[in-house]
Amino acid sequence: MKKVFSILLLSQLAFNSLAQCDLRVSDNKRFLVYKKDGKVFFWMGDTAWELFHRLSREEADRYLSKRAEQGFNVVQAVALAELDGLNTANVYNENPLIDNNPATPNNTYFEHVDWIIKKAAEHSIYIALLPTWGDKIYKDKWGTGPEIFNVGNAKAFGKWIGDRYKNYTNVIWVMGGDRNPRNDSDVNIWRLMAQGVEEGTGGSLNTLMTFHPQPNSVEDAGSSKWFHHDDWLDFNMFQTGHCRENNVWQRIKIAYDKQPIKPVLDGETIYEDHPVCFNAKDLGTSSGYDVRKHAYLSVFSGSFGHTYGCHDVWQMYAPGRTPVNGPHFYWYDALELPAASQMKYLRRLMESRPMADRVPDESLVTDLLHEHDRIQVTRGKDYAFIYSSQGKEMNIVLEKLTGETVIGTWYNPRNGEIKDAGRFKNKGQQKLKAPSAGYGQDWVLILDDATKDYKKPI
Repeated sequence: MKKVFSILLLSQLAFNSLAQCDLRVSDNKRFLVYKKDGKVFFWMGDTAWELFHRLSREEADRYLSKRAEQGFNVVQAVALAELDGLNTANVYNENPLIDNNPATPNNTYFEHVDWIIKKAAEHSIYIALLPTWGDKIYKDKWGTGPEIFNVGNAKAFGKWIGDRYKNYTNVIWVMGGDRNPRNDSDVNIWRLMAQGVEEGTGGSLNTLMTFHPQPNSVEDAGSSKWFHHDDWLDFNMFQTGHCRENNVWQRIKIAYDKQPIKPVLDGETIYEDHPVCFNAKDLGTSSGYDVRKHAYLSVFSGSFGHTYGCHDVWQMYAPGRTPVNGPHFYWYDALELPAASQMKYLRRLMESRPMADRVPDESLVTDLLHEHDRIQVTRGKDYAFIYSSQGKEMNIVLEKLTGETVIGTWYNPRNGEIKDAGRFKNKGQQKLKAPSAGYGQDWVLILDDATKDYKKPI
């Protein structure tokens, strides 16, 4: 009877779980899955670096509610925030550390962080929590604030913050914070902080952890350059950056092919309404199409999910705040920008078919073209998704899927619209042309084994 009561109590208290995060890496090491049933979790993330620092509780609930409505299930945010997060107080006039000392966190500040993470759980949103932004380690690179972490205090702070959130089931840990280690000392600091988090949560089985870098070379493959063989790094993360035509598929492939196998995610790609390559004068600002294109190319080349970002939202730009790199909208208006509302169509598509056996497979199309009108393919055993970034005609190699007959369906990433693409024998090759073509006219071709009777993405 006592055991039954304990189980009931645990089910009622969302933040008193025996395990820190209710997600884990899948057995095949390609995805994240729920611990309770092994169902694949598709990461549909948003970037809200200044969430804890700049929003009130009412504003945070407004933000989280809208993102949940739009289909987001992960939010990336920073405890010691980027925009002078040590010295500029939050909306309640609280700073995160007393005297900028990692050994003396300000409990009142972190009670606000607690509240937001709990509120996120109410909206079925995971918080990808960065203990600190990189400028707290690299004072000469970005933002303001002293260099406060070293080999003497990084582990202790990691242990403190890990212990604080060890009973929160919706926390995923992210080391780094837009920084690449400069040397072995920096690598060691991040390792010590990660070890501290693990100790604070009660062990590696209670954490799900990655590292958020700056953009690096194609060959360096994101976080894998420094930490791929570290046990605490459960999945690799990229920042492919804010240029319009990044070769995201090749970057993902290099990390995807590494041994031991680890899941891969693009944790920061081109933001909506961001100066392209930080050069708005010559290149303009990014569009919904730019953002959408990177999302599909990334996921179809092997990512287990995707993180969207909006330039106005990450900094929570609002009246009276100094703009960073020319935002055009206040954060609460920018929540409605086109790509933000279109990310749900990507999630619906991916969740409409079995995900556990999904792999990238470029061999389904004879001509992938080049980066400006790229075609990218992912498939399971009995279905395939082929993304055409400009709706070009494609020559499909059949017999890669099960079944004698294949059903084709066109899926519009802009609005979720469905159009019939025909029914044909699963033999030889088949040419298909999208309903529209040209710049911004991207489409996904869905191919299904006719015997499976899969439903349309809704």
